Amino acid sequence: MKIILNQDISNLGEEGDVKVVADGYARNFLIPKNMAVPYNKANLNMFEQKKVAIEKRKEEKRKDAMGVKERLSKESLTIAMPAGEKGKLFGAVTPATIVEELGKLGVFVEKKKIEIAGNSIKVTGTSTVKVKLYGGETADLKVTVEGIQVEGSKPAEKEEAKAEVEATAADAEEAVEETAAEEAVAEAASDEAAEESAE
Repeated sequence: MKIILNQDISNLGEEGDVKVVADGYARNFLIPKNMAVPYNKANLNMFEQKKVAIEKRKEEKRKDAMGVKERLSKESLTIAMPAGEKGKLFGAVTPATIVEELGKLGVFVEKKKIEIAGNSIKVTGTSTVKVKLYGGETADLKVTVEGIQVEGSKPAEKEEAKAEVEATAADAEEAVEETAAEEAVAEAASDEAAEESAE
């Protein structure tokens, strides 16, 4: 089904874009949530009239992205985490951790826009994390993880193992969510291809 996007939708397109998606995806999700409208002459005319305003918004998003990119390239995060003597963390630094830390600095980024090699940081030291921005821009953010000793007795090996299992489970859950989103986009793309070949 051919639609016009009412707003930016991750992995699909930007406001004003004309897309072909699965009928069910359009009728049951995008259109009821006012994220898109059916492609027809009336809606096309409406978007033509809004074209200048849409372009202005896109330009503002591009400027914002460049501002965030510039700030992140100068910024470096330092995160203190409980760690063992050899620098192995009791837990892990995940995209959610990075989002939370950036939020404290007044930089707001979606969790899915954070790319960490191996999905998480599990040892102390400095790593470079990629942050995806608007318009295909990316920024490199330096993240330094410092180990802190837990007060009192050292955490038992059992607790360390438990923390590792929890971190791995969180990573796996995140990977499943991303795979599901990618599959939905792939399905929409194959439906688009099928509809185009049918035409």
